[in-house]
Amino acid sequence: MPSLDAARALLAEFPVVDGHNDLPWALREQVRYDLDARDIAADQSAHLHTDLARLRAGGVGAQYWSVYVRSDLPGAVTATLEQIDCVRQLIERHPADLRAALTAADMEAARAEGRIASLMGAEGGHSIDNSLATLRGLYELGVRYMTLTHNDNIAWADSATDEPAVGGLSPFGHEVVREMNRLGMLVDLSHVAATTMRAALDTSTAPVIFSHSSARAVCDHPRNIPDDVLERLPANGGVAMVTFVPKFVLQAAVDWSAAAEENMRANGFHPLDSTAEAMKVHHAFEESHPRPVATVPTVADHLDHIREVAGVDHLGIGGDYDGTPFTPDGLGDVSGYPNLIAELLDRGWSKADLAKVTWQNSVRVLGAAEDVAREEQSRRGPSNATLEQLDG
Repeated sequence: MPSLDAARALLAEFPVVDGHNDLPWALREQVRYDLDARDIAADQSAHLHTDLARLRAGGVGAQYWSVYVRSDLPGAVTATLEQIDCVRQLIERHPADLRAALTAADMEAARAEGRIASLMGAEGGHSIDNSLATLRGLYELGVRYMTLTHNDNIAWADSATDEPAVGGLSPFGHEVVREMNRLGMLVDLSHVAATTMRAALDTSTAPVIFSHSSARAVCDHPRNIPDDVLERLPANGGVAMVTFVPKFVLQAAVDWSAAAEENMRANGFHPLDSTAEAMKVHHAFEESHPRPVATVPTVADHLDHIREVAGVDHLGIGGDYDGTPFTPDGLGDVSGYPNLIAELLDRGWSKADLAKVTWQNSVRVLGAAEDVAREEQSRRGPSNATLEQLDG
C-alpha cells in the first residue's frame, strides 16, 4: 500500500484542516454534554464518528467544530452559547491533544506542538437573532466562521433548501457580511442559495469559505456549488471544502433520496416523519430499493472538478462527520482522510498540491481574513444597524 503510506507521511507534515464536524451537537443530542459518558479520549466508534485516537489516525491537524443549533429551536442564541461551552470543555479536558485556535498563527503553533488546533464555526445566521452585537459576541467567544443560513431561510438570507424569499441577501444581510469582514469572521457559504453565494461574493472584501460543500456539476444538489461561483473563488481568494455526505456527492444518492421522499408522501407521510409507522414505510422502500453507496473515488471526483474550475489554491476538506448518518465506503469516520489523499496521489496529484488542500489553503484564508479585518477596523467602527432600519 505505497500510496497509503505516502498519504500518511504527507499528513504527518501537512495535516488536514477539516471545515466542519458536528461532534458538539451529537454530544448534546446523545448525552446532553455529559462528557464522561462520551469521553473522546476513549473509543467512541459505537456512538460517534469522532474521538481523539481516530482524529490522530486520520491525520487531522485542525478542526472547525460546528456550534450548530437547529433553525427551529427556540432560544437559538442560548443553545449556540451552550455549544461553544461544549467545545471549550473539550479543549480543557484534553490539553495534550487539543489547542484552542483563534488565528492562523495559532493554527501553525498547534501544528508545531503536535496538537489539533480547535476552532469554531456557527452554522446558520439564526444563531445571531438578527443582531450584529450578538455576532460580535460570538466572535469574542472564539467563533471564526458563520454559515449564513442552515436548511431554512432567515429574515436576511436565502437557504439552498428553502423557497427563495429575499433574492439572496437583503440589505441587512449585506451589512452582516460587511461586519463579519470587519471582525475577521469568515463568511461561510455552505447551505446558502446560489443567489446568496453570488450576493455575498459581491459584498465580501475578505475570502469566503464553503465549510462543507461539493461541486454541483458533479452532483446536482442545491447544497453544492455551481461552476460560475467556483470560477469566482480565485479573485476572492476563498476555499471550497469538499464534503463527504453521500447525498451531496453521489448523483445516484440524490435521485434515491428524492424517490424515497416521494414514496413517503405517496403513503401519506412527511419525508422527515420518524414515527414507527412512517419508518416502516421507509424501511420497506429501502429493502426493495437499496441505498446507493458513495466511495472514496466519488469524493475525489469533486476535488478533481473543483481543481479544474477554481484551481488547487481554492480547495479544502469539510467532512461533516457526526452530522450525517451515512458516509462513503473508506471514509466512515475521521480516521479515513488518508484513504482520500492516497486516492488523489494515485490520480497524479503532487505532494505540493495536496499540502495546499489539507493545510495551507485553509490557514491562508483565515490569515487573509485577519488582514482584511485590520484594514477595515482602521477605517470604521462597529455597525449598529438593525434589520428594521435596513430592511423595513
